[in-house]
Order: sequence, then C-alpha cells, then structure tokens
Amino acid sequence: MLKNEVKAINRHLWISEAAYYRAQARGFEPGKELNDWLEAEIEYAKMLIALYSSILEEDGAMTILNLQELAGFIGIHNPENMLSETELVRAIQNATEHIPCFRSNFNMICDEVDCKWRVECRKMVSAWY
Repeated sequence: MLKNEVKAINRHLWISEAAYYRAQARGFEPGKELNDWLEAEIEYAKMLIALYSSILEEDGAMTILNLQELAGFIGIHNPENMLSETELVRAIQNATEHIPCFRSNFNMICDEVDCKWRVECRKMVSAWY
C-alpha cells in the first residue's frame, strides 16, 4: 500500500471513531451524523496543527514541504500545487474554521487567540516594523 493511502486510511479511521464517540455522547440522536463527522474532521485537523506547532517551536522553521504534508493530512486537496507558506497556511486556517488571514494586514487587529499560526504571523509583523 502506498504511503499516502495509509495516511488517508489512518485519517479516515481517526475521524470515523471520533464521530462515533460524538454520536454516542449525544445518545445517537438521528439526523446529526454529518455534524458529528464534520466536527471530528475539524478536531483531527486542529490536533495535527497543534502537533505541527509544537514541532515548529522546537525546530524554529516552517518549510513548504512540511506545510504541504500537513495540508494533505488534514484533507486539503492538491497541497503540492500550493507553493507559498501564506497560501498553505491560509488554506489550513480555512479548513479549521479560522479566518484565513495569515500574513495579511488584518493580522494587526486579529483577535483569534486560539489560532496556532498567531506566533508566526507576529514574527512577520515585527519584521515589517
């Protein structure tokens, strides 16, 4: 089996189990299965981003290849075609229901405290001054 197929299976398995436990927690009330799945997808993406952020804190450098891999892990289609950090992070922000504002002028007043890209954004803002 190819490496990407294994990753896709692991992603699908994690999300399906998380969606099941969400449904179980609400007593398997019908009609909310899609919401359980979508919330589990976002939870999965946020978990991977938190992991990536902790690695970034240790290594200190974001790379295009790492961001492309992260984007692929969380289900963004064709991340290999995205060739800039800004484009990749904004796609990741959008996929995790954050304002896709990475390295934009909006960051000067950004109030998304729980955004994992905040520190990297601030580095760029301080470099501009």
